[in-house]
Amino acid sequence: MRSHFTAAWAAGAFALSLAASAAFAQKSAPVSAAESGNLWFVELAGAPESEGNTKAAVKAEKTAFKNAAAAARVKWKERRSYDVLFNGFAVEATASERTKLARLPGFKAMYPIRIVQAPRPEPGARGAAPDLAAALAMTGANIAQTAGWTGAGIRVGIIDTGIDIDHPDLGGNGTNGSTPFPSARVAYGHDFVGDAYDYYTSPNPVPDDNPDDCNGHGTHVAGIVGANGAVKGVAPGVTFGAYRIFGCNGSVSDDIIIAALERALADGMNVVNLSLGSPHGWPQSPDAMAASRLANLGVVVVASIGNNGPQGGSPDGLYAAGAPGVGTKVIGVASYDNLQATKPAFSATPDGRLFGYTSATGAPTTPLSGSLPMAKTGTTTAANDACEALTPGSLTGKAALVRRGTCSFYTKAFNAQEAGASAVILYNNQIGEVSPTVAGSTPAITVPVVMVTQSSGEELDGRITAEATTLTWTAGTAVDLLPTGDLISGFSSFGLAPDLSLKPNITAPGGSIYSTYPLENGGYASLGGTSMSSPHVAGGAALVLQARRTTRPDDMKTLLQNSADPRRWSLGPDYGFLDHVHRQGAGMMDIPQAIASRVMVEPSEIALGESVAGGKKITLKVSNTGPANVTYAVSHEPALANGPGTFVNQLSYYDAPATVRIARPTVTVRSRGSENVDITFRAPDDASLDDRGLYGGYIVLTPQGGGQPLRVPYAGFKGDYQAIQVLTSAGEWGFPWLAKLYDDTFWEQPTGATYSLIGDDIPWFLAHFDHHAEEVLLEALDVKTGKVVGKVSDDKWFPRNATPTQFFTFTWNGDVYVDLSTGKKQWSSVKNGDYVVRITVKKPLAQKNNPAHVETWTSPRIKITRGLNPA
Repeated sequence: MRSHFTAAWAAGAFALSLAASAAFAQKSAPVSAAESGNLWFVELAGAPESEGNTKAAVKAEKTAFKNAAAAARVKWKERRSYDVLFNGFAVEATASERTKLARLPGFKAMYPIRIVQAPRPEPGARGAAPDLAAALAMTGANIAQTAGWTGAGIRVGIIDTGIDIDHPDLGGNGTNGSTPFPSARVAYGHDFVGDAYDYYTSPNPVPDDNPDDCNGHGTHVAGIVGANGAVKGVAPGVTFGAYRIFGCNGSVSDDIIIAALERALADGMNVVNLSLGSPHGWPQSPDAMAASRLANLGVVVVASIGNNGPQGGSPDGLYAAGAPGVGTKVIGVASYDNLQATKPAFSATPDGRLFGYTSATGAPTTPLSGSLPMAKTGTTTAANDACEALTPGSLTGKAALVRRGTCSFYTKAFNAQEAGASAVILYNNQIGEVSPTVAGSTPAITVPVVMVTQSSGEELDGRITAEATTLTWTAGTAVDLLPTGDLISGFSSFGLAPDLSLKPNITAPGGSIYSTYPLENGGYASLGGTSMSSPHVAGGAALVLQARRTTRPDDMKTLLQNSADPRRWSLGPDYGFLDHVHRQGAGMMDIPQAIASRVMVEPSEIALGESVAGGKKITLKVSNTGPANVTYAVSHEPALANGPGTFVNQLSYYDAPATVRIARPTVTVRSRGSENVDITFRAPDDASLDDRGLYGGYIVLTPQGGGQPLRVPYAGFKGDYQAIQVLTSAGEWGFPWLAKLYDDTFWEQPTGATYSLIGDDIPWFLAHFDHHAEEVLLEALDVKTGKVVGKVSDDKWFPRNATPTQFFTFTWNGDVYVDLSTGKKQWSSVKNGDYVVRITVKKPLAQKNNPAHVETWTSPRIKITRGLNPA
């Protein structure tokens, strides 16, 4: 019998509206809905130095490529060149010029450069040192420190916004601008961009040698790893490398990330933390490959998995994990909420109890004094509280208590404000933390707006019902014991990776984490995100490295995953189900156990892939380096499954265990010996889970006589993975399109069109990708002969769109290239005439020459009238 669970997510809609105009018969779409750009990684044919190529050979290959580009008069700009972790360039080239680069000798592949936003803090969170101490206790970092492990002698690279060199908890003098770089603790680093850099507004980097932080994110991350002062991080004795890739605000292109990885390697970092990433990443993307190659060279590389969970700022569904966290050798980290959060507080009568709150962005600053009578606009079960206009004057001079649900926070706040409210107290309609916003709409909100938890809101509702209740703003704080503490954070992204590898790999505290912040911005702050969970693991790895000096990067991942402890389902912990493996990986990091364990189980994670071929047998190797024999009972513990929907509004939850057969339910491993255990997996049956669902669980080895069990997480895809449709219509819009571009709007040309190839009067192709693609090939065909005249473009490792209505754009300037028998490419321009363009999509894990594993779409007729003015 099928057990199916639903959850009413109250996340905002982020799909762009694609409105048709009555003045045209065609459909139209704004350029802003497209995901495109002119920045590309160009990978050359030879291996990078990290994979055995020589410095001289790599240099010669680059010189030859640039000479060929010059001879072919390709218009391109070289942004960066890479030798060690990636062999190639970061380039800027128009859509037409980039296809010319692809025809040059020595070219291997091209990938879009992604833009990574610098994360910002949770608004209104105040925090206190005990909050970080509570988070450290969740991983056992406090126990490891008590045992004497501090990370001393371990170098940890922070690739981020820099580190506040002056912060006393990070080895600074405590006065802004008074600490020279390098300092005693921030001993390595480089600023790759400068203060003013932002990819969108000031895209030209101005590097310098001082990686001081004017943003705050990197200082916060560094504090979690290893602060030692008013707050204490996971590994307070580490030495930092600060590799600044963000300006004071804004974003960065990920070609700069690879440059920072190469610098961290040159500086001898033992651990590198990347609290950043781009969602929907492939393990084969350049930054993920570079990070994995760094791990292959002996560096432990840890990265956040992303904040695109169903309740994140950009809510998303399955396969949302980001690069470089999806890298094959990268430890991708998800987030659990902290046990507590210290927040600013107001009091309420009759007893003056303090209620912690989070201030809404876009609202006026919350006062620190003053009192207001309270009123409520609905009940604790109201689904659409304050979503419609309220009686004028009904809330005059009052603090309005409003329940979350149905409409936006802005709508609720505005309706209460229009009814005369002097403040709005929003409360959650489910367990969990929310950072509300009322920004971006007009008229502006002119009264304070704050958010309290579900339990606090329901208690306030009861007080108002029982008697007249007064709210008083205070300068004090309240410690909220978070109802989602020790459970997966709502913002933490789902995996798997698009090649069905297991991501995330492990989880650590990341929701409501208090840590260091630049002195000019108060010195300390509370932030939330997988950006905060990743440095917990980086610091934990430093402690393990200090305690176990011979640990290899692969062994580090094994030790951390074997000793981790998975948690219950965040939306219903009382049901008793373990949360999804493709959301929490192995579970909560357990540092003392990772240090103490003398038994390892390999592989430390199992990616079962698709189940269309039937069951799969995996052999686990259990190795014992300890002085005594150990006997384990081997068992299976299932986790929750997801149904086939990808996007956030399609998520569904199932109790659908795999069938697991364990060949040896009991295994004894001799001292300094090893034993194998065969495990056979079969996907859940059709009665419990539909095809295209994701499932998982844990193989558990429990020691006889008591002790910490060892675990191996597994996850798989039910059915035929290639059955997922990649190119879909995006509903009524009927993508893919052949289009024309007028005044920043794309107009569909359903019956074909004529193009002069002057300026923007070129064929545009709009396509929505419901899933990732290994390859996207565009070919031009002559209408008369039906034959292919050449390739238009050929892109590898393509992401999916973020929402059900976004799309990617492709263009054709009339040029094509053909592969010759010599292996070279010959470039030519097609003659004026009639053509169509065929898009061929190779699905993830597609079998070669299997027609069922590709999708094609052929455009309407394209009439090329080169040289004539556009119609």
